[in-house]
Amino acid sequence: MKKCKKTTERVQQIKPKKIKKDIFKKYGQIIEWDGPQKKKSINQFRIVTREEKSEGWRIAYLIVREKTIDRLEQHVNSLESFEPVKGKSILYVSNQEKPERIESFILDRPVVLKKGIWHGVVSLDKEAHIKITENNKVRMKRYKLGYNL
Repeated sequence: MKKCKKTTERVQQIKPKKIKKDIFKKYGQIIEWDGPQKKKSINQFRIVTREEKSEGWRIAYLIVREKTIDRLEQHVNSLESFEPVKGKSILYVSNQEKPERIESFILDRPVVLKKGIWHGVVSLDKEAHIKITENNKVRMKRYKLGYNL
């Protein structure tokens, strides 16, 4: 695990934002589709995102109980979806090589993170449940912050 230069124990407060297309696009995309303007009475289907060269994929179920975290993870070879199922949570993200500048978002809608985005999740409730979809084999890096989020 890489360590940040900051070694003193402290808590960094990062005010979470609402997930909106324009401010979240540097990290990934919202999983949504309003459908075509002409609505028909039949079902409609749309691929929201895909990875052309993939090693297969997996669906996982994450139960988050942590209220603070002191590290972030990065998946260098995989997109990753975070789809809230139950409870409230905060998603921390950074698109920098070393995650010195971190933003946070209330995870109240499903999103897909780009490859290489540093991320971490904490629960605002007793626990939060999140569905995750990612490559079947994930190369993961961890980064020790040196403080708690």
